[in-house]
Amino acid sequence: MRNRKPESRRRLLQARGAVAASAVLGIGSVAGAETGPSAPAETATGRRSKSLDTEYFKGMYATESDPWRFASSPYERDKYAATLSALPRAHYASGLEVGCSIGVFTHELCPRCDTLVGLDVVPSVLDAARARCADCPNARFELAAVPGAWPEGRFDLIVISEVAYYLDRADLARLVARVRGAVLPEADIVLVHWLGVTHYPLSGDEAAEGFIAGAQDFARVLKQSRTDKYRLDVLRSIKTDVKPVP
Repeated sequence: MRNRKPESRRRLLQARGAVAASAVLGIGSVAGAETGPSAPAETATGRRSKSLDTEYFKGMYATESDPWRFASSPYERDKYAATLSALPRAHYASGLEVGCSIGVFTHELCPRCDTLVGLDVVPSVLDAARARCADCPNARFELAAVPGAWPEGRFDLIVISEVAYYLDRADLARLVARVRGAVLPEADIVLVHWLGVTHYPLSGDEAAEGFIAGAQDFARVLKQSRTDKYRLDVLRSIKTDVKPVP
């Protein structure tokens, strides 16, 4: 899991020994961990070599409704404010949030969009997002594991916040292809990623730079900012028309 929350890290370290190591690395017999011959292989650096699958996230939410403290973390609060502030336009016609989780940021983003689609891979998480955004009739939610699944439609805002580093490089390229086929001309694409150590296939910098490099034929970097905890990149679509990826 993302070891970005002091309280989460303390809780893991209290487990000690092998159990603590398993929790930090996402392996062994802890919630959200895969075990046995089907467990994702790791690289020499301890990173997963393949994209994290749906079962990983189901495990993360199995014992906690908000394992990453989206609703209570000062880190998340400040990051959400910075993300909203970085949006180049005051309002968008059609927004897409990839990895909406329980809908905390979705609720803040709703006033900035005529319509907003939130995607996630765990049904119970989407139920929580719908409840949180019950006062946002312009929001709808879909069960989708990107890049394999993708919603219909074209968007002038796509937010990919702390998601792209869950993917290996091949799936990151597929995500870029999905975005390429879904953006309207002059659309804004927002990438936000934690910069700390994780066991994910990619680091925050690798995910962001990989996306930017893959998207250079249809999007240019509009603005970038960086703190000691995360980086925020805003791209703008420069393409005219591309058919959506089937």
